[in-house]
Parts: sequence; C-alpha cells; structure tokens
Amino acid sequence: MQLIILFTFLAVFSILAAVFLGTAEYRQSPKFDLKRRLRRMAKERKAESMSEGLRSEILKEVPPFDKFLTHIPYLNNLDKRLDHAGLKISTSRFLLIVIAIVVFGFLFCFLITKMFWFSLLFVLLLIAAPPIYLEILKQKRIETFTELFPEALTMIARSLRAGHSFTSAIQLIGQEIADPVGDLFKTAYDQQQLGLRITDTLDNMNERMDSLDLRFFTTAIGINIEVGGNLAEILDNLSQTIRERLRIRRQIQVYTAQGRLSGYVLAALPLATFVIFQFLLPSYERVMLEEDMGRYALMLAVFMQVIGFLFIRKIINIRI
Repeated sequence: MQLIILFTFLAVFSILAAVFLGTAEYRQSPKFDLKRRLRRMAKERKAESMSEGLRSEILKEVPPFDKFLTHIPYLNNLDKRLDHAGLKISTSRFLLIVIAIVVFGFLFCFLITKMFWFSLLFVLLLIAAPPIYLEILKQKRIETFTELFPEALTMIARSLRAGHSFTSAIQLIGQEIADPVGDLFKTAYDQQQLGLRITDTLDNMNERMDSLDLRFFTTAIGINIEVGGNLAEILDNLSQTIRERLRIRRQIQVYTAQGRLSGYVLAALPLATFVIFQFLLPSYERVMLEEDMGRYALMLAVFMQVIGFLFIRKIINIRI
C-alpha cells in the first residue's frame, strides 16, 4: 500500500513538473514574447500604426481572463509594470501566484497563531508585497541600465567614427552589451528591420524603460536626424555626463549609509520585537490582539511606522 501511494505521488509530481517545465519553456520562447508585446500594443489606443483589423485579430487571441483584467483600473497596466520589472510572465499567471501566496499565507499564519486579526494583518502585508517587489525589480533594472548605458553610448560613438551606420551600431549594442541594455537595443534593431522608423523604435524603448538618460539619448537622436550634427561627439558628452553623475551618486550613497541603516533598523525593530514576544510570551500581547482598543492601537502603530519609514527614506533619497 505504501508503495502504491509513493508511486502515485511520484507520477503526479512528474506530470506537474513536466507541465510546469513545458509551460516555462514556451513562455521563454521568442514566439511567446512576440505575442505578448503585440497584445500589449493592441490594447494601447495610441498604437496608430496598427490597423483596426489587425488589432481586432490580435485581441481575439487574448484569453478571457486577461480581457477581464483590462477592465480593472489597477490591473489594466499590470502587464506594462511586469515588463518594466523585467519579468517575462503573463498578468493572469502573476495574479494567480499572488492569490496562492495570500491564501496559503493566511492559512499558515492562522494555524500557527490561532488569531484571526493577526492573520488578517499578515494577509494585508502579503497583498502589499507584490507592488513593492515589482517596484524594487524596476529600480534595480533601471540602476543596471544606467550602469551599462555609458559604455553603450561610447561604443555607438566609436562605431560611428569607424564609418558604420547608426543601425549597425544599434545591432552591435544588442550583441555585445548585457541586458537590459542589450535586450532593448536588440528589440529596437529588430523593429527597424521590420520596417518601423528608427525614431519610433527609440520611442518604444522609452515605453519599456523609465530612464531619464534614455530619454536624453532618444531626444538627441531625434534632433540629430532633423538638423544634423556631430552625433559621435554628442554621445561622448552624454556618456561622460552620465558617468560623472554616477560617481556623485556613489559618493552620496556612502555619505547617507548611516541614515539608511538607521531607517531600516527603526522600521524592522518593532516588528521583530512583536514577533519575538508573540512566540516567547503569548499572553503578554494577548490583550492588545483581543481587545478592540488594542487592535486599533496596533493598526495605528503600523501606520505611523510606515509613515516614519517613508519620511526617513525621503530625506536620505537625494536625486542626482
């Protein structure tokens, strides 16, 4: 009997693993990525280059659940936020993962603490975690892009001085520079090869990466196309400006390291103390969790803690 249960478990696990790996492999393929970008472009009304017939044909292949999500105000641009974060995952799959985490998190917390209000507070933290996670991934992606972008600009300038065309320089960046810079320029080159104007491909790069340096670059290219000039020199100056700004930003991070560490400690210390007392002395905090006034005071404390952390972060976050 135990062997039958073991073999059944292994069979079910193997089937689920095969389905998961097959789905993951398909979602990482260029075909799936192309379909996802076409669907997002079809949803945007500003895509004037796409005919209504083509837009309707593309939207027919959108799953019904994804169509329903587009009518929800907060979720209609979730696909774009996932792309900004660098996650190659559909909106529906991301939401299903979040719902599964929230449900299992609530059940796990309730089974351990046996307290409904504490479990509900834990669920609220889990719900707030995905947007914060996406924002963290987005900022890390922008920081990585900013670190690699000056090298890409220098490579474009050297390629232009060597006599290559601008499109060839973009192709070189897509092949030689790491992601996310290489991925953006590779997509721009592919779009240009398919007949899209170079200015439109650069505008599409701005849609995929929220970077001020990239907007400076695309603006300089647009002006150069209209009025002409020494593009290689312009790109060298822009590259030097970005490198100097990065150097100043690193110095500021060193100067504000103590303030950032103090903010993190002040934000984590009350929560850590509350959890430790909950496990070591459960009766010590039981009155606060069971009485209405105690729960209100706890919610107010959490709210004030978040406000204080945001104020500290605002003070030490110096934009350059």
